[in-house]
Amino acid sequence: MSTTNGGDNKAAQQTAAPPALNVVAQYIKDLSFENPNAPNSLNVGQQPQIAVQINVNAKPLQGTDVEVELKLEGKAETAAGLMFGIELVYAGIFRIQNVPPEAMNPIVLIECPRLLFPFAREIIASTVRNGGFPPLLLDPVDFVGLYRKRLAEMQAAGTAPPQT
Repeated sequence: MSTTNGGDNKAAQQTAAPPALNVVAQYIKDLSFENPNAPNSLNVGQQPQIAVQINVNAKPLQGTDVEVELKLEGKAETAAGLMFGIELVYAGIFRIQNVPPEAMNPIVLIECPRLLFPFAREIIASTVRNGGFPPLLLDPVDFVGLYRKRLAEMQAAGTAPPQT
């Protein structure tokens, strides 16, 4: 009679390293604020039209490190013209370990920007406020939706990686 308590299976589970996502560094790569019509733009009584574009890019570095860039471009306009324009490229270096290859794209293009966004949002708000306007508080971003849109565009162009 033999009994097992799953000792071999338990040992295998303990030796396999769990997936890990670590932020090595984060930084401003580019920041630009334009207030071309100041001081007249500061006294406009009408509500401006605000447009914001967000894009995510990534490139592999050495080993398991990846640089992820979150690019935010925004502008506020009225009938009188441009009130302000802002551009921010906020980046981070992420160390991603023990992740299956099929899960890398979603982690790099969804989870990494999700970690960067609150810091980029604060930089945008502070910069716009320091430019003489009320802070531009960006709404939360659906990075899953952005990822799916990017996949669909790549598939339409015939350059998409296989979906996970």
